[in-house]
Amino acid sequence: MVDNSKGFHVLTHFIMIFLAIFCLLPFALLLISSITGEDALIHNGYSFIPRAIDFTAYKYLLTDSHSIVGAYGVTVFVTVIGTVTNIILTTLMAYPLSKKELPGRNVVSFFIFFTMLFSGGLVPSYMMWTQYFHIKNTIWALIVPGMLLTAFNIIMMRTYFTSNIPDAVVEAAKIDGGSESQILTKVILPMSMPIMATLGLLVGLSYWNDWLNGLYYVTKDNLFSIQVLLNKMLLDVQFLMSTASSGMGSDLSAKVPSTAIKMAVAVLGVLPIMVIYPFFQRFFVKGITVGAVKG
Repeated sequence: MVDNSKGFHVLTHFIMIFLAIFCLLPFALLLISSITGEDALIHNGYSFIPRAIDFTAYKYLLTDSHSIVGAYGVTVFVTVIGTVTNIILTTLMAYPLSKKELPGRNVVSFFIFFTMLFSGGLVPSYMMWTQYFHIKNTIWALIVPGMLLTAFNIIMMRTYFTSNIPDAVVEAAKIDGGSESQILTKVILPMSMPIMATLGLLVGLSYWNDWLNGLYYVTKDNLFSIQVLLNKMLLDVQFLMSTASSGMGSDLSAKVPSTAIKMAVAVLGVLPIMVIYPFFQRFFVKGITVGAVKG
């Protein structure tokens, strides 16, 4: 039997606070290292207390602030449009599969699960998107490949529909004269906000962190997402450092804070997500327990 005493709750909160701090320590070290001078990092290593505060890494990355702002705009647009479309398509696929009376339900579910285990591969996918759909160097190259249905998300949402939506509610809506579309939009979806928020967060994170599609299908600078742009900047820094080490670089190459820039790149990439995540946490925790057995 669970102890409901005050001491137990204090201990539980203390443990949770400790774990939260422990989880935040890596990001704190990342942030502090990004504003630490290059010489201090080389001679003293990483520390939670910066020996010499230096914003040179951010100044270098923000030299072309127009490109940074444009890349953030592209990433936000791709993330919002891709996430919303993905959730809509996933819902329209998962809802029929949650109906036991659907003909061929098990066969369709098998083929969906099959795609989790096997895929066509990179080369066929590249040929399909570039030669048949012609999305190379368009904004859709960053949206469409991740917009199509994801087997894991479909299974998660179908499981939520079957285990958390009472049949009596659906039957009552049918008795009241509701069509399938009305039942879905006015009954099912309002009761499914936890799973939709959970999958929305997972899909949104996938879009935000995606840089492979930009690497494969985009060569225009104005279509670079923030991850692709930051990766390009990081490669430029590595090139400058390699030329400097070989004796062919300029004095500017030697002054580039390569270690701090790596940390600053990570901060710029992850910071917006860390700001947004707390607003979705309540839905995420509730939705991620889909299928859990109650004690």
